[in-house]
This record gives sequence, C-alpha cells and structure tokens, in this order.
Amino acid sequence: MRRRLVPAALLLPLALLLTACGTDSAAGTSSGDGSDGRGPVTLNVGDQKGGSEAILRAAGELKDLDYKIKWSTFTSGPPLLEAVNAGAVDIGGVGNTPPVFAAGAGSRITVVAAWHGTSKGDTILVPNGSSLKEPGELKGKSVAVAQGSSAHYQLVASLKKAGLGLDDVEVEYLQPADALAAFTSGKVDAWAVWDPYTSQVLKAGQGRVLTTGDGVTNGLTFQVAAPGALKDGKKAAAVEDYLERLRRAYTWVYDHEEEWAKVWAKETGLPADVALAAVKRTYATRIAVAVDEPLVASEQEIVDTFAELELIPRRVDFGGFTDTRFNGGLPPSTTPARPSEGS
Repeated sequence: MRRRLVPAALLLPLALLLTACGTDSAAGTSSGDGSDGRGPVTLNVGDQKGGSEAILRAAGELKDLDYKIKWSTFTSGPPLLEAVNAGAVDIGGVGNTPPVFAAGAGSRITVVAAWHGTSKGDTILVPNGSSLKEPGELKGKSVAVAQGSSAHYQLVASLKKAGLGLDDVEVEYLQPADALAAFTSGKVDAWAVWDPYTSQVLKAGQGRVLTTGDGVTNGLTFQVAAPGALKDGKKAAAVEDYLERLRRAYTWVYDHEEEWAKVWAKETGLPADVALAAVKRTYATRIAVAVDEPLVASEQEIVDTFAELELIPRRVDFGGFTDTRFNGGLPPSTTPARPSEGS
C-alpha cells in the first residue's frame, strides 16, 4: 500500500489550487497587496493560484491599464462566489457548477462571460488493477468527489447515462487532496475529478480513465460578476476591458502551450510534465463564447438535476443570473472547443 501513496510534496501544492472546477480545497481566501494599472477605478478580482493573474501576466495583457486591479486569491469557488455576493469581489472565475449552487442559495451573482472547452480532463478514474471497465459497473462501489464541483455533476450525468443514479453508488464527499490520498491508498473504488488531478494520476501511473465528461457535461467555465459592480458605469467599463484581455490571453495559451505550462508549473508547484499534460488536454482547448440561450439551457439542466436531488435549496431560473452585454461578436456557446492533444 505504501508504494501506491502519492508523495506528500505533490499533495501540498495541489491542495492550494483552485482549478476551473472551483471547489478543490477548503474554503478561505488571501488578499493580495499587489495591484496593476493606474487610475481612479479599482477592479477587485477574485483569482486562484496560477489563475487569471498568471495567465494575463504571461500573455502580456496587464500592460497599459487605465484602471487598477486588486487581486484576491481564493482556495475554492464557494468562498469566491460568497465574496461576489457580498460585493467584496467585483468579478472572478469559476466552473460550470459552483454558480448553480450559488444561484440556488439566492446569491447575488451574474455570469458575464463564458469559455467552452473539452471535458476530456474531467474524468472518473479507477486504480490500474481495478476490474471496472465501464461506468455501469460502478453500482455498489465507492466514489470520491468534491461536493458542488463540476466533477459532482459529471458523476451524476455519467451515472445517468449508464442507467444508474447517485443512490446506486457510495458517494464519499472529499476535497481533492483527501480524495487523492484515499484513491491511491485503495480506500475508494473510483474518483470523479478534473485536471490537473487527472493528469497527475495518469502521469504517475496511479490509475486509468474509466470515463470522461466528453459528451456528458457542457465544458463551460465562467467569469462571474457582482451586480453592484455592473451597475457602476466605470466599473462596468473596466469589467469589459478585463474580459477582452482575458479572452486574448486564452488565445495566447493555445499558441504558447509549453511557455504557459512552465509559468503555471512555477506558480502552482505542479511537476512540469503534469502541467503540460493538463494544458494540452484541458486548458488550451478553451475558446471564448457568448452567454446565450443554449448556454442558459445547458446550465438549467444542472440546476434542475441538483434541485431534484435536493442538493440545492430550490430550483431557480438560471437565465436570471446572466448578463449578455459583454458578448460582443463572440461565437455561440455551442461552438466546438479547440482540439485536445491529451497525453
């Protein structure tokens, strides 16, 4: 069993990560003292370690700002959205599921921008020696997953596709650092998770993919703003400029995968090969898309699913938590993601 344990040195940096999923470690924040730009307006941006600030800086998109950006680093999506709800953060990035839980709780949040990527990095992993060959065989098995994460919905959707329900498996709600330890020590039969954890397990030879979220989940990630900030004309203008820069930065990643992977590895403490694999499989596939009716309909399915399971307090109209003013000439949300190289 000792041979299957992941070194603690790998667990620690990953425990600090807030990936697109938005719920990969315990709740908490750290406010940064640094700021970028100049001018009378300050945009308070919720971020993750190795997230928006890192990608914008690497792409050279933090130059010549006529407003200030104050960065606050969050260790998970729920507290980031709580800060947006409280007006302490003007805008921040999360995945496709945390906004559903926030909306269901009646939080004051507004989805203002979206990216569409592949869901190949969203996986259900099993140990190499597992006898499981397909999702339908998960019945009666234990599965680790972070509650309220994109992996949570992927698990539900993958089980449904296989003719199973959440009650058919033994769900272990664990944050990724704990889930990784449980998975590699054989305490759970499977693990529903996302990149870079998928890449870490595969690169370390710790497991294999039972199924992915490709064709099962919508592959969306969001920028979510505080309604109060959007009502302020100057802050709304700053939000618009910020989103344009972030979209250009993601385009830059597609053409500079190895350069971004090196920056990301340095920022997060990820091994270089794991970072590059995750970039190729997941992060370089994202394209900016419009916040439109198909997007709202896709998210509404997630709302309805979790409401039916009584995992959110109430069913809400997800469209009421979106703002389309920043769509510009973006392609529809159904536009295919860039090809994923995987590894």
